[in-house]
Amino acid sequence: MNQASLDEQLALLERGVDELLLRDELIERLKLGRPLKIKAGFDPTAPDLHLGHTVLLNKMRQFQELGHEVTFLIGDFTGRIGDPSGRNVTRPPLDDEAIAKNAQTYKDQVFKVLDPDTTKIRFNSEWFGEMDAVGMIRLASKQTLARILERDDFDKRYKGNQPIALHELLYPLVQGYDSVALGCDVELGGTDQKFNLLMGRELQKGQGQPQQIVMTLPLLEGLDGVQKMSKSLNNYIGVHDEPADMFGKVMSIPDDIMWRYFDLVSLKSNQEIDIYKSAVTQGKNPRDVKFELGLEIVERFHGVAAAKAAHEAFIQRFQKNQIPDDLETVPVSVGSEGMALANVLAELSLTASTSEAHRMVKQGAVRIDGEKAEDSRVVMKSGQILILQVGKRRIARAELTD
Repeated sequence: MNQASLDEQLALLERGVDELLLRDELIERLKLGRPLKIKAGFDPTAPDLHLGHTVLLNKMRQFQELGHEVTFLIGDFTGRIGDPSGRNVTRPPLDDEAIAKNAQTYKDQVFKVLDPDTTKIRFNSEWFGEMDAVGMIRLASKQTLARILERDDFDKRYKGNQPIALHELLYPLVQGYDSVALGCDVELGGTDQKFNLLMGRELQKGQGQPQQIVMTLPLLEGLDGVQKMSKSLNNYIGVHDEPADMFGKVMSIPDDIMWRYFDLVSLKSNQEIDIYKSAVTQGKNPRDVKFELGLEIVERFHGVAAAKAAHEAFIQRFQKNQIPDDLETVPVSVGSEGMALANVLAELSLTASTSEAHRMVKQGAVRIDGEKAEDSRVVMKSGQILILQVGKRRIARAELTD
């Protein structure tokens, strides 16, 4: 076990946490002086992880550094049900091939953050694959329909006459049973997982086990600094992004969100982060502190040399206003009557939508051939090749055609 004092452990473990239920129980468990069993579950619903997913991984890594036992649980069984958290429609079920492929990708990616020597990887099909229909009925008997419908997602869908498939009602119970099977001391999850995590406490109590402590972490904001990081919103930093692109994306984060990334994504100590905050308070340019964040993140996923190269490329490209020589020309069909600038930006994926394009132009963040764009509704005619830029890192050479 790490010899950090109880106060030091709590300061690290509570960093960035939204809710800790119950704090007194965690203190008592830490006082036992034994390694605690920590778990976070991930359903393999997509092939790649982004930085938002690593928020839980970072917290798991902090537990590891304090000497606790960490289990990365791949929900290959729960993935067949589909997590209803935050959903207003039933998730389509994944087939076995997609689950197996995504699960393998997860295994390849998590060790960019977690210590491979002290991480246990488990699959919840290990116990659910052996559970027969009688066992599932017994599990379903542990809760009432009224209790399950207390969940906000289900409550809204039920009151809104939106369909709820019967198998979705099982999801909280199935996730909760994972904690029973693993004998968890602490389970981590996003704020949208609170109901499921608390279900684990209830099922453990029914089995005579000590109840797990629940730790929820915020959903990381994306590059726009407003909405949660998501591939569908094109505001994400993928763990497989190229080093230069990853570094540039970090540098595009709004300054007021930067500290959230330090709290939730960085593995630097509280003391190091306090030094950065103090420096900015005393006049240091936030950009220089963001350099440190970008270097840390790129180094974690690509190594020291790649991080240094990405840093230098960023300076050359943006601070010295250089356009990369290898910038590909992308054709955009604007029709014979032309297309509004906002639509062109969305077509090029420089913005996630035309509404974002309108907003970015209003903020003065859009340039055409180096000149600030004044009107997002201006019609762009065919027959031109233009350099379009949104913010500091999103840039494209567009050939406008009929």
